[in-house]
Amino acid sequence: MKFRRKAAPEDTTTEVTDDVADPSASAESGPFDADALADSVERVDLGSLLIAPSEGRELRLQVDETTGKVAAVLLASEDGAMELQAFSAPRGGDLWSEVRPQIAADITQRGGQVAEREGRFGTELLCQLPVKRADGTSAVQPSRIVGFNGSRWMLRASFLGRPAVEPDTAGGWEDALAQVAVRRGQQAMPVGQPLPVTLPENARKVP
Repeated sequence: MKFRRKAAPEDTTTEVTDDVADPSASAESGPFDADALADSVERVDLGSLLIAPSEGRELRLQVDETTGKVAAVLLASEDGAMELQAFSAPRGGDLWSEVRPQIAADITQRGGQVAEREGRFGTELLCQLPVKRADGTSAVQPSRIVGFNGSRWMLRASFLGRPAVEPDTAGGWEDALAQVAVRRGQQAMPVGQPLPVTLPENARKVP
């Protein structure tokens, strides 16, 4: 599996190769709590996120070069991408139900449209957001946002491209999401704070 580190604003990359077999799509469904993992899947350890290999998809890390911190974690392919973010949440709470209306309100205020649908992981958001292309022309960017409540954490996945506009055919992407594990840690954190993501030790820049 290849990993690509994309820096912002410069377009430099880091790539790592790891010959780990793709886990079976029939494996018990997650997302999982890292402290309670019972399978033998070898995942890439990014601190709060443990990502399993996914056939045909590349793990990309967007890094803020001024701070050295990972700004975004994505699985990407030619037809789409899935961005992953984990947040601190109350034990036994339902943070996704709390933040979902806030996300919808923010997109609406920015001139977009939002609708809800019931999917594999519960209530999702289907979003249409106006954006400006690099050449100055306007476009609409579709996305599909999924939330999953764990034990003192919430995982949010934002699908872009084909898995956003064709959710009924995005089973492979959802299988990849179901193999993610979240490591909350024992430290006290405010509800809704992003959990820290770290670069893997074997990450390296390439020209």
